[in-house]
Amino acid sequence: MPAAAPAVPPASPQVQDGADSVDVPGRLARSAAVTEAGSFMRTSEVAGWLAERREAHHFAVRRIPFAGLSGWSFLPGTGNLGHHSGRFFTVEGLRAAVDRGPYRDWQQPIINQPEVGILGILAKEFDGLLHFLMQAKMEPGNPNLLQLSPTVQATRSNYTKVHRGADVRYLERFLRPEDGGGRVLADALQSEHGSWFFRKSNRNMIVETSDEIVPHEDFCWLTLGQIGELLRLDNVVNMDARSVLAGAPVARAPGSTDTVPVRSETQLLSWFAAERSDYVKAERVPLDGLDGWRRGPWAVEREDGRFFRVVAVAVEAGSREVGGWTQPLFEPTGRGIAAFVTRRFQGVPHVLVQARVEAGLYHGVELAPTVQCVPENHAHLAPEDRPRFLDVVLSAPRERIRYEAVHSEEGGRFLNAESRYLIVAAPDTPEVPDTAPPGFHWATVAQLGALARHGYYLNVQARSLLTVLSTGAADVAPEHRSPYGGHS
Repeated sequence: MPAAAPAVPPASPQVQDGADSVDVPGRLARSAAVTEAGSFMRTSEVAGWLAERREAHHFAVRRIPFAGLSGWSFLPGTGNLGHHSGRFFTVEGLRAAVDRGPYRDWQQPIINQPEVGILGILAKEFDGLLHFLMQAKMEPGNPNLLQLSPTVQATRSNYTKVHRGADVRYLERFLRPEDGGGRVLADALQSEHGSWFFRKSNRNMIVETSDEIVPHEDFCWLTLGQIGELLRLDNVVNMDARSVLAGAPVARAPGSTDTVPVRSETQLLSWFAAERSDYVKAERVPLDGLDGWRRGPWAVEREDGRFFRVVAVAVEAGSREVGGWTQPLFEPTGRGIAAFVTRRFQGVPHVLVQARVEAGLYHGVELAPTVQCVPENHAHLAPEDRPRFLDVVLSAPRERIRYEAVHSEEGGRFLNAESRYLIVAAPDTPEVPDTAPPGFHWATVAQLGALARHGYYLNVQARSLLTVLSTGAADVAPEHRSPYGGHS
């Protein structure tokens, strides 16, 4: 559904940054308001440009047996799957125990990648408007291989060239932003998928430069509003770009009341601290001998076929730092759902967040969408044990869906991992109460935006949906009063 462009705020009070003064939130908001064309490519031309870049390079991904992996092997003694360099990552086992939900203890494979990678987007002002340098980047797990990605998206092993490949373009702009006259607009350590990574973090950065930059042919300048328009399309803007842009401090329109929450920031943080105090135990164990899992020549998978499997692929990529390699990938067994349920309270839009346990997270719990799951994995459970509000989201009529698109998850480690991202207005029924149930809390977009500028508060799915909201990609529902006491 088309969304009205956000109002363009006039100049607002300046924020001091050293000797310079810069209204970062206002400038970001003005960039978000420009949706059809910036100073370069029109939004309608981006799909054709991506197709052109896909044709300009040779890309191929094929499944192989584990025996076909080059440089990777199952290590003696543990059965962990690792690289001969000792770098990149290993696939190990995880044993977890929690005190909530239908699954109180379980075992599974997990990716252990202790390095902190860099996800960085370069910004520059053209014709008085901020633009962002986006990359057409191939990732072997993406269903369409090539998507819009951050300017820099690299693990430490990659940018220190363990693979002996080419340099990562524009990397120095993020390692030493001050050397190029850069100004850091956002910088925070953020988690990755806590269900599949063990305590994995990336440094999410937005750096503005005043230098003249002639983009490589696989890069293009877009406004924040153009990226928002592209977020309405399936599998165009990759997970890492969505994660980084969640940290952009976009200003709300002048006079807007949508920053006034039903619960204060202190109340939200106090509730979240209590949720994080619950028991979550996670420990790495050998991959060999995990209960309920078996290893065959082509996959490590659950005996009942649910959740995900570990597979191997051979990759050919003409535009990457290395032209070909082999690696393991995690492949989910179904498409996920990640959805915010929304409601207005006294005219102020709120979203319902949950404090979600993911055993691989540093703190075990982060704020997540109202619903985050693969529905098929829970179909065998009793109704009371299935994810709360899943039926509300799946049964939502078209007029209550404010946003819907399919987006890929991390294409460098996961194969064909897609989620259907939704923003759904709460129904006029008591199914979604005004008083959030245990484990859930109502929060404004502004509250979530403030938390996203710090590490380990919002999980990667919540950050994706926050970017949808802050870029104007989601339609804003007209207010009407709910017969159950709130507004929807």
